Amino acid sequence: MDRTEIEKKVKQVTAKVLGVDENSITSESRFVEDLGAESVQSLELVAAFEEAFDIEMEEDAALQVKTVGKAVEFISKYLNK
Repeated sequence: MDRTEIEKKVKQVTAKVLGVDENSITSESRFVEDLGAESVQSLELVAAFEEAFDIEMEEDAALQVKTVGKAVEFISKYLNK
């Protein structure tokens, strides 16, 4: 799976979990400040990414990821292991 596919899926999952328009999400979008994620939703996002990509992420490290672009990089590392 290439970076473009990963980014598309990250945006789809983010839009679904946070109830925002997928087209309004950019690589620079911050989950909390720009997209309105609350702490519970941050956990839901981690779980949704794990399910969508069939990976298991280190939760504390995953919760430190603040932007959509960083999430794409973070997930890429797990997929390319």
